[in-house]
Amino acid sequence: MCQMPSIRKICLLSLCLLITFFSTQFTPAFSQTGPIEITSSLNPVGSGARALGMGGAFMAVADDATAASWNPGGLIQLDLPEVSIVGAGFYRSEDNTFGTNPEASGSQSIAEGRVNYLSASWPFKVMNYNMIVSANYQHLYDFTRGWDFILTEQDADLSLSQDVDYDQDGSLSAFGLAYCVEIVPTLSFGVTLNFWEDGIYDNEWKQRVNQKGSGTHEGDPFSFSSNSYEKYSFSGFNVNLGVLWNATENLTIGAVLKTPFEADLRHESRFTSSMVYPLDPSRNTAASLSSVAHEDLDMPLSYGIGFAYRFSDSFTASMDVYRTQWDDFILTDSKGEERSFVTGKPESESDVDATYQVRVGAEYLIFRPNYIIPLRAGVFYDPAPAEGSPDDYYGISVGAGIARGVLVFDVAYQYRFGNSVGAHVLEGYGFSQDVDEHTVYSSLIIHF
Repeated sequence: MCQMPSIRKICLLSLCLLITFFSTQFTPAFSQTGPIEITSSLNPVGSGARALGMGGAFMAVADDATAASWNPGGLIQLDLPEVSIVGAGFYRSEDNTFGTNPEASGSQSIAEGRVNYLSASWPFKVMNYNMIVSANYQHLYDFTRGWDFILTEQDADLSLSQDVDYDQDGSLSAFGLAYCVEIVPTLSFGVTLNFWEDGIYDNEWKQRVNQKGSGTHEGDPFSFSSNSYEKYSFSGFNVNLGVLWNATENLTIGAVLKTPFEADLRHESRFTSSMVYPLDPSRNTAASLSSVAHEDLDMPLSYGIGFAYRFSDSFTASMDVYRTQWDDFILTDSKGEERSFVTGKPESESDVDATYQVRVGAEYLIFRPNYIIPLRAGVFYDPAPAEGSPDDYYGISVGAGIARGVLVFDVAYQYRFGNSVGAHVLEGYGFSQDVDEHTVYSSLIIHF
């Protein structure tokens, strides 16, 4: 969402454009000038309750089927065929502050649950080389958001009060085929082919903005309403490359690279508006617009390194550092114009830095004759890309579970928060928000 001062001036001179102006303020996709609004963490991470409980510091651990999403080089550690499923639920609250329009400030919240991960893995040998293949589905990005607030404008000629109902939903997921081979007993290499295909599942997000209100212009009363709808359908392909090296008996090092790729976007837009002047019906106006465009989105390169140290059979500590080049996150529209998909600004005018995640976690195993109980905890720094410098997000997590026979069940809770973030979402309104996210993962793994 971005401000367009030139259109603001036009709207003040020609009230028939008023509703179109306000729509572009809150519908970035329609004007094709706004930033992306992925409400989950933008940084690429893997899945699984075990990893979440360790703060996401899992790149050098990666010893279950979720390794295909964290580090495919770790898949070689699976000795038996297995299937897994991960469920996720989250609750997020956003305490929004509009510095220029305090009447719009307030808390907004959303809650949702979904299947986060599915996998099936099969280890085997070829010419005395240990290998494994797996098929995986992973939910990666979430767009869910709902806002409802009042916004007013007041100057010498114009008085306006409107209700803005903003809704966004959708997600991006990938189907992966992974392969890992043990090169030598201490070193393995893996690759995951990720198919981000709309049609296999809904790889899309939608935005809806409903606005209605009333006011006066130079003393003449009016009322208005507008409805806008945006839909992006997303398709693409990329590769995760990973290695796992048992450097010593106790120290393991993992590294992963997730290749950049160009995604195909099908962008649908619909917009309707009307204005009514009860004292002068001849000035009533109505508008309806729609379009379908095909655009390209450059997804950025990301890579990281992780360390895991096994102090004993019971205790392991781990740390990951991860970098994502968000300055390469670029939308090319149907006219060939390139814009940052973080800020919505032309690429040449956008100032977006790469982000660095830092994650630290630990796991302690309680051994019993017929089962194992793991206890986990982690902390992390998970910044979000933004204009000028990244928005700072931090978090903590805890987890536990039970492993008995062929069954492994894990559960984890994560709290992620950011204060005074999101200023680029509504530039010109003195906007910022305090965000609190609560996430619960539960995982079930069955060995054969």
